[in-house]
Amino acid sequence: MSEQSDVAGYMDPGGKNVTLIYILYLLGFIIGLTPLIGVIFAYINRGKAGGWPDSHYTYQIRTFWISLLGSLIGFVLAFILIGFLVLLALAVWVIIRCIKGLQHASRNEEIPDPQTWLF
Repeated sequence: MSEQSDVAGYMDPGGKNVTLIYILYLLGFIIGLTPLIGVIFAYINRGKAGGWPDSHYTYQIRTFWISLLGSLIGFVLAFILIGFLVLLALAVWVIIRCIKGLQHASRNEEIPDPQTWLF
């Protein structure tokens, strides 16, 4: 029974769910659909946890949408060869944001500015 409650803890709003979403975003480099699952979790749980997890949910949602926009721009520009540099920079940006988010989540800290486009 405890194994089932451990799994449920990752689906409930809070620190475990925040961590799961960052991991899903990082897995998106290998398995393409996992960021979509992550952003759905973030939308479902935003506003339910209260405190520091809510800043992470906002940060994660913005990370998803900004990276989707950047991906579309990168794919369009790929036809003139600069798009590959845009996609590479975008990948580094997503990885840094996820690592930063994981570090804050491990210390139960909120993201200082979840609305930022930067790191």
